Amino acid sequence: MTTASSTDKAAALLALHAGRGFVLPNAWDAGSARILEQAGFPAIATTSAGIAWSHGIPDGEALDREVMLDQVGHIVAAVGVPVTADLEAGYGATPDDVGRTVARAVELGAVGGNLEDAGRDGLFGIDEAVDRLRAARSAAPRGTFVLNARTDTYFAGTAGDAFAATVERAVRYVEAGADCVFVPGVVDSDTIRRLAAAIPAPLNVVAGLANLIDAPTLLSLGVKRVSLGGSLARAALSTVERAARELFDSGTLGFLDGAIPYADMQRRFGA
Repeated sequence: MTTASSTDKAAALLALHAGRGFVLPNAWDAGSARILEQAGFPAIATTSAGIAWSHGIPDGEALDREVMLDQVGHIVAAVGVPVTADLEAGYGATPDDVGRTVARAVELGAVGGNLEDAGRDGLFGIDEAVDRLRAARSAAPRGTFVLNARTDTYFAGTAGDAFAATVERAVRYVEAGADCVFVPGVVDSDTIRRLAAAIPAPLNVVAGLANLIDAPTLLSLGVKRVSLGGSLARAALSTVERAARELFDSGTLGFLDGAIPYADMQRRFGA
């Protein structure tokens, strides 16, 4: 059920897309979400990749929907800022499946979500993708949930002109109820600038995947929402791997240099 508090959070999340734009970090569990909130971020996203990896399996709807959403619920409960959920392609073959996924995310307190237009076999047809977005919008009306329509025209590839296909899909998705449009996989500044100008909604670009352009530059190109996807989770797991190799190879503890002290970590995860 939508509460006044969740409606306020949805409004606050949507408002961040105005003006200069913002950076949206991606958490994979309650602890990472608390750290990101304490760093000062006004909203947090979840990462399907990070959550899947924390369960020892790959990204891409390999993790059961209820397990993924349960983790989203833990993240929402751990922080006071708005949380938008990575819902992958909606966890189901039909628009009704997508609607049920979005409705469950709303029940758990998420006030936004990404919905991809590609599955294991590549891009959905544009009409099918629109139907899935309409089901998501029906499950979470405007003002209660920030719907971020992701198109994988660059990430997964498409026949013909990727720019034209992206803009065509973006226009249709906004007409279907999307509040913003997410285009992962685009890596050059000129294309990003052109997409920001052509898409009739705030543009979300992911930094740190194929794209290593920093957030201030992306915002200067017209991007309104810079997310990180699984990049923070990758960085954290890379730290674990480096520590493991040091321990295995030499038994030394150099990996603890700069680590947050135990007492400080206890304090951060206190009340």
